[in-house]
Amino acid sequence: MVVKAPQRTAFSSQTLIRLLARLADARIPESTQSLSERLSQWLDWTDAIAMSTALAATPAPVSDTQAAIASDENECSRVRASLADAIARDSVLAIEKRSRSTHGARREGLVDADEVVDYTVFRHCYLSMQQAMDASIGKLRERLRRSLAAKRPALAQLAAVDAVMERALSAREHNLLTAIPDLLNVRFERLRQASQDAAAAHDDDREGHAESGNPPAPHDAWLDAFRHEMRSVLLAELSLRFQPVEGLLAALRTS
Repeated sequence: MVVKAPQRTAFSSQTLIRLLARLADARIPESTQSLSERLSQWLDWTDAIAMSTALAATPAPVSDTQAAIASDENECSRVRASLADAIARDSVLAIEKRSRSTHGARREGLVDADEVVDYTVFRHCYLSMQQAMDASIGKLRERLRRSLAAKRPALAQLAAVDAVMERALSAREHNLLTAIPDLLNVRFERLRQASQDAAAAHDDDREGHAESGNPPAPHDAWLDAFRHEMRSVLLAELSLRFQPVEGLLAALRTS
């Protein structure tokens, strides 16, 4: 049985890579390797044996229970919307996140906008979001595999293969995705430095504003830009993590 993934999946699979490459100001050439060639490098011999066993197994016939596909689809939509909403509503990433005391201190020139922010809070936020995605999507994937296994032998075999792939690739996926906060840290420091350089170059202009009684222009626009970029990266990672779920759902729909 061949199940074709949705067309948008092929596009979204590159979104996270493109975003990170742009933020890091790096050029990433297209891979010349096929998926099978890359998998041969990622899977060791124990993974290969487990995969072979799953492919060769003949699952016991099961009754077609007419599993509630609509219920699975609704749960997938709910989980995805919940995770996306958590990203959108997180206070660390809120553009309007400003305290009156900090605003007042900045207007009085007592606090520099670039000195009240530490990347640690953003790192913690990103890692917390990754943990939430990992836990919720992992449970969702298990649920869909159970639904597949309740259908017929061919789909039960697909569920078994997916379970093997998840176990085999989870460590590599974890190592790659947990490196994203380090990449964002570089972007954070680059934006902060650019803001500081621009502020230093316009000291006379700021002093002129202060003498005229007008408050100086805020120099934390870079921070709002970074928050927007970090949300975009998190949403792209969410789409990437949901691709196996979308594949399992596609198989259920064709059953």
